[in-house]
Amino acid sequence: MSASSAKTVAERGVKTEARAAPQVARSLRRYLCLDDFEPVARRRLPRQIYGYYAGAAETGAAFRASRDAYQRFALLPRVLVDTRARSTAKTLFGSSYSLPVGIAPMGISGLSTFQGDLVLAQAARDEQALMVASATSLMPLERLSAEGGARWFQTYLPGEPERIEAMLARVAAAGFETLVLTVDVPVSANRENNARTGFSMPLKPSFRLLLDGMSHMRWSLGTFGRTLLQGMPRFENMDAFRGPAILSRTVERALGARDGLSWTHLALMRRRWPGKLVIKGILAPDDVALARQEGVDGVWISSHGGRQLDSAVAPLAVLQDAVAQAGEMAVMIDGGIRRGTDVLKALALGADFVFVGRPFLFAAAAAGPEGVRHALQLLRMEIARDMAMLGVDRLDALGPHFVRQAG
Repeated sequence: MSASSAKTVAERGVKTEARAAPQVARSLRRYLCLDDFEPVARRRLPRQIYGYYAGAAETGAAFRASRDAYQRFALLPRVLVDTRARSTAKTLFGSSYSLPVGIAPMGISGLSTFQGDLVLAQAARDEQALMVASATSLMPLERLSAEGGARWFQTYLPGEPERIEAMLARVAAAGFETLVLTVDVPVSANRENNARTGFSMPLKPSFRLLLDGMSHMRWSLGTFGRTLLQGMPRFENMDAFRGPAILSRTVERALGARDGLSWTHLALMRRRWPGKLVIKGILAPDDVALARQEGVDGVWISSHGGRQLDSAVAPLAVLQDAVAQAGEMAVMIDGGIRRGTDVLKALALGADFVFVGRPFLFAAAAAGPEGVRHALQLLRMEIARDMAMLGVDRLDALGPHFVRQAG
């Protein structure tokens, strides 16, 4: 990013009481925080699709733990600090963003709204934010790069060197600069919620699915119908070649042997990938140390939104231990972040950047592209307001001294 672009991002990140908040369209005024999008999305999405987005593994313990972890920390504000020049801008891997929050990669985003993956990418670009394109996107990664400006790509890879090298070549050719390898999905999780709502992968046509679609005609016509006019949706980015259709019985077979992926394959990726390399799905500090030894550029502390190992530890609970092992690596975190205060807690405990997932899908389902942009603006304004009350004018001034154990 050029110096002038970086300056523009920094200026965009400045939020003071003296500057007017962005003009909010009447249709968006009901959304005052990220949580406000979900009830609307739940009404507008078919039960199967909403259940897939909102659901977690088994009992949902890991999902709840991620959110509850933020309630166990309280902020300790400083007063009489001049914060008029405060900025929410944040730099990561040499690129500047208007806020320290990125849109996490999320599967099948294209069913949240028409061309949902592109909607997320373009909204992030418009707000000078970071968006990570997903391996299970229904839109080719080349389009997300060319039309959405996405420069981070998340992938799942099997323990097969030939497929790994071919996928790396495709991602690099599309212009992506940062590769995110998700490592916490060696096998598919037990998501009982999907079975209860009737969701499956591949999608299976049924009377139940038809009935639910008919009761959500806005989605059926405006999202799924428009998508079908362009052809049956496919998993476009699971491999170096075009993946199977979402109705195909070969979806599971196309995933490959992810339970065979090992540190040896990561070493191969480090040798072959020319850009920044991030591992997503690490929780154990010992794994952070191993990643550092392999020359990884960043680690992403994550429990996959509670969608993989039930009862997994909350990412925030191990953040400081991970930071202690990270050395020069960037440390990122997701899971349970819904407020500006959550963002500030994570940054104070050592995170370089945070990511949010589901709320942006719900914003897309509830209000389309404008909803996603509004969600980013809400977070940026919350962070700016909270910085003033916390007594900090720049994000890198945050540290553990601003946080206490609650209760």
